[in-house]
Formats: sequence, structure tokens, C-alpha cells
Amino acid sequence: MSSLAALIAMIGGVAISLQSLFSGVIGSKVGVAESIFIVHAGGMLLAAVIIASLRGGNLAAWDTVPWYTLTAGFLGVVIVGSISYTVPRIGLASTLTLAVVAQLVVGALLDHFGLLGAVQRSFDLPRILGLAVLGVGTWLVIR
Repeated sequence: MSSLAALIAMIGGVAISLQSLFSGVIGSKVGVAESIFIVHAGGMLLAAVIIASLRGGNLAAWDTVPWYTLTAGFLGVVIVGSISYTVPRIGLASTLTLAVVAQLVVGALLDHFGLLGAVQRSFDLPRILGLAVLGVGTWLVIR
């Protein structure tokens, strides 16, 4: 893995933590649905500025992607809604722990079966042990 890719992934992780906290605060003050709207309106504004600065970029090729990938925006609503709801109720660390564990388990299953365009990578003993350790770690964080 390149150092740049690792750094960008870590920046994304910091952004997820901050966004989760902020959307939780918004959700507790104005409501979950309203938080979803505010978060996505801000994201759409920034995305529009970026695409405009790229003079459209490669946006015209949107119709070449598999149809199911276009549900990513709908999934974003689910993500922000679930985070906005849970952060004020169970805390940021517990929310993020459960969300990340769910991501890793689903990711491992998608990899194992090669579903939805994932590169097929079968379960092996180290992966299974890693998922078991995640389960223990999750319990320790959320108890």
C-alpha cells in the first residue's frame, strides 16, 4: 500500500468521525430526517463546486456504471440517518465501532463470494480469526 493511499484513508477516517459527531448533534437538535437533509445538502453543494471546477470531469460517463451502484446516494441517506440517530443515544465511539465492524463483516462476505464487483478473496484462517478478534474488541468497546 502506498503512503499516500494510507494517508488519504486516514483523512477519510477522521472525516467520518467528525461527520458522525456533527450529524448526531444536528439530529439531536432538529431531528434525524432534517439532519439527513442538511448533511446531504452541504455535501451536494461541495460536490457541485468540485465538478464545476473540473468542468464536468467525467460525469458524462455516469451511464456506464452498473445500475446498482447508483443506489450509493440512497445508502448515504441510510448511513447519515443511522449515525444521526445512534450517536446521541449510545455515543460516538460505540456508534463508530458497530458501524465499522458491520462494514468489515459485510466487506469480508462480499469479498468471499465476489459479489457486486468485489474482487473474490476467500475466507482463510487468519481472516476468520481477525473477524473473531473484532467481535471481542467490539464487545469491549460497547459494553
